[in-house]
Amino acid sequence: MTTPIRVALLGCGSVGSQVVRLLREQAGDLTARIGAPIELVGVAVRRLELERDADVPGELLTTDAVGLVSSGDIDVVVEVIGGIEPSRTLILTALEHGASVVTANKALLAEDGSTLFVAAEKADRDIYYEAAVAGAIPILRPLRESLAGDKVRRVLGIVNGTTNFILDKMDTVGTGFTEALEEAQALGYAEADPTADVEGFDAAAKAAILASLAFHTRVTAADVYREGISEVTASDVASARDMGRVVKLLAICELTEGANGPAVSARVHPAMITRSHPLASVREAYNAVFVESDAAGQLMFYGPGAGGAPTASAVLGDLVTVARNRRNDVRGAGESAYAQCEVLSMGETETRYHVAIDVEDRAGVLAQVAQTFAEHNVSIQTVRQEGRGDEAQLVVVSHRAMDADLSATVESLRKMDNVHDVSSIMRVEGEGE
Repeated sequence: MTTPIRVALLGCGSVGSQVVRLLREQAGDLTARIGAPIELVGVAVRRLELERDADVPGELLTTDAVGLVSSGDIDVVVEVIGGIEPSRTLILTALEHGASVVTANKALLAEDGSTLFVAAEKADRDIYYEAAVAGAIPILRPLRESLAGDKVRRVLGIVNGTTNFILDKMDTVGTGFTEALEEAQALGYAEADPTADVEGFDAAAKAAILASLAFHTRVTAADVYREGISEVTASDVASARDMGRVVKLLAICELTEGANGPAVSARVHPAMITRSHPLASVREAYNAVFVESDAAGQLMFYGPGAGGAPTASAVLGDLVTVARNRRNDVRGAGESAYAQCEVLSMGETETRYHVAIDVEDRAGVLAQVAQTFAEHNVSIQTVRQEGRGDEAQLVVVSHRAMDADLSATVESLRKMDNVHDVSSIMRVEGEGE
C-alpha cells in the first residue's frame, strides 16, 4: 500500500473550511494526481467550540498548533491563518521539523518572505504560495515557472476585489464612495473595518510578491508606494469618463533603468486607464493581472480574486505539487533573487498626472499654469478649460515625468495667486504616454 501524504492544516475559517471540504470531496482524484492518498492528520484552530462550514471530525481539531507542526511526522503543513504571528513561527517550526509548507499568507510573505525562503532552503523543503495573490487566478506559478525563460518588463493588476467593486459602482451607477463601500460590506465583499482594502495595504502586499517574482529581486511591502481609494470622488470618476477612461486601483510593478543599472518600481494607487485597455472591463469584485514580457508579449490572467472556495482551489493546486515532490523526494523551485535590482522610490518613478485646477477666469492664467509645469520639466499633453462665473477649472493631463517633478509642480500650483485650489490629482496609465 502506498504511504499517505500526511497533512496538517493551520486555520479553519472561510478558506480552511473549504480546503477540508475539497480534500474530502476530491480524495480519489487527488490520490490519482499525486500517486498517494492525502491524510489530514490535524487541524489547528483558536477555539474548538466554533461552528465551521466544513464537517471536521472532532478528533482532528486541536488548539496546540505548535505541537501539531513540530510532531516530526507531518509531510505538508497548510497555513491559512493569515497575519504575521503566530504564522511566521509556525511555518518556521514546520520547516525545521521536516514539513514542506503551503501558505496563503500575503502579509507575511510581503513583510518577511526572505526569512521563510532561507529556512525552506536550509531544510531542503518546499514553500508554495499561489493563493497569496489573486485568489484562484494562477499568476505566481506562470511568473515563477512558465515565464522563467523570458524577461518580464511590467506587471499591472487589479488585485483587490473590494476596491474594484467600489470603483465599478461609482463608474457604472454613479454611486458615491461611501454608498458603494456600504453596499460592498452588505454583500460581504468588504470587512467591517475596510482599511486594509480601501487604503491599499492588501494590494501593496500582493504587489511586493508579484514584483519579487517577476524581477528576481527581493521587494517588501515597505518598498511599495501605497495610496488607497478613499479620496476618489464622483468628480474624479466623471472626469475619467469624459476622457474615455475609467478609475481602477492598480498594482504596478515595472523593470526600468536606474542610475546604477536595472531597477524595479512597485506602486499601488488609483489611476485612470483607457476603456480600451483589457483591465478596464474587469467588473464587480473580480481581479485581473496584465503581464508584459519580451518574448511572450502581453498576457492577462482573470478570475475571482478572493473567497473561500476560489482561494482553497489555489491552495489545493499547491498541495498537489508539494505532495508530488515529497513522494518523489525532490524539491521545487525556491526563491529567485539573483538580480538584486535597486528598488526605486515613488519620486524616482515615471508616471503621468491628471490635475484639476480651480483658477480665476482671466487672461494669462493658463499661460502661468503652463509655465509652472515647464519649470518643473513636465510636459503637458492636453488641457481642457471649463468656465464657472468668475472662476474656471483647468484639467491638465501631463506626459510621463518623474513623480517627484509632478508632485513639485502641484505644490507650486497651490502657491500661485490665481489658483484657488488644486481640487483633484490622479495618475494616468496607458495610451498617450
